[in-house]
Amino acid sequence: MMTVMFPEVRMRRLRRTPTMRRLVRETIISVDDLVLPLFVDDRIDAPRDIEAMPGVRAYPLSMMADVARDAESAGLPAVLLFGVPMEKDGRGSQAYATEGVAQRAVADVKDATELVVMTDLCLCEYTSHGHCGLVDGGEVLNDETLELYADIAVSQADAGADVIAPSGMMDGMVGAIRGALDANGYHGVAIMSYAAKYASAFYGPFRECVLSTPSFGDRRSYQMDPANAREALKEMELDLREGADMLMVKPALPYLDIIRDARQAFDVPVAAYSVSGEYSMIAAAAANGWIDLHQAMMESLLSIKRAGADIIITYYAKDAAVELGAMR
Repeated sequence: MMTVMFPEVRMRRLRRTPTMRRLVRETIISVDDLVLPLFVDDRIDAPRDIEAMPGVRAYPLSMMADVARDAESAGLPAVLLFGVPMEKDGRGSQAYATEGVAQRAVADVKDATELVVMTDLCLCEYTSHGHCGLVDGGEVLNDETLELYADIAVSQADAGADVIAPSGMMDGMVGAIRGALDANGYHGVAIMSYAAKYASAFYGPFRECVLSTPSFGDRRSYQMDPANAREALKEMELDLREGADMLMVKPALPYLDIIRDARQAFDVPVAAYSVSGEYSMIAAAAANGWIDLHQAMMESLLSIKRAGADIIITYYAKDAAVELGAMR
């Protein structure tokens, strides 16, 4: 069969007007796809600007209800909470404290809004050494850390969290968390696992915000090698078998292929975390007049959605919600 070509075929026919382009658009981003990460800092009593993330702030606990209401008013369905404690120690004990900063923030947000509240579950924001697990002799311990992850999960569920998002990349973490939640009656609390979390250079601004840069070594012994794709699918399969309800790929833009692989391999919601470094690259280039902020923001989010993400965690969530509202 002969393929019909130009001039009979004119691809530009379907690009002639904005309305025509809307009609034939293949990938649609909705505000319902977006999750806003929020930082609550127990050491401050006024918003703290994050120098490496222009426009992003950490907030005191007293403001979390208002900040959450603002996100809800923008149409966002969910927030992902990160805590910065007053004090840190070797066990990260404030991560699982009943009156920990994240636990109190969860309660405040749930009281003030109907948002889905997701909680990051890790130790790096809470430990004095900055690693995601217990440390002994310079080694990050796996199995001993799982016990603390279970305690953190239950404390976050006690506070009212809807979704627990473990990010520590310890082997067996999802199973330990699911078991602890179920044993305490939290069968309805979902798990969104950071299943494919890469040892990435794009986390720098985040670590500045939560003061979690490791005091020794790095996290490559537990976070994934950026060179590996098949390993990511194995991580995801294991997490699903252990009880994960959703899978996450982190970072997003450098790992669009992994997002696509996950979407094709598994029939569960796939989340992608567009991390701090991705945000800051766009913000810095826009500040220098090199790119248009809003166009670059929406194009990057569109690429993540097109790759197969059902959920996009992004610091641009509120800005994107406004942009999407204006496009209606």
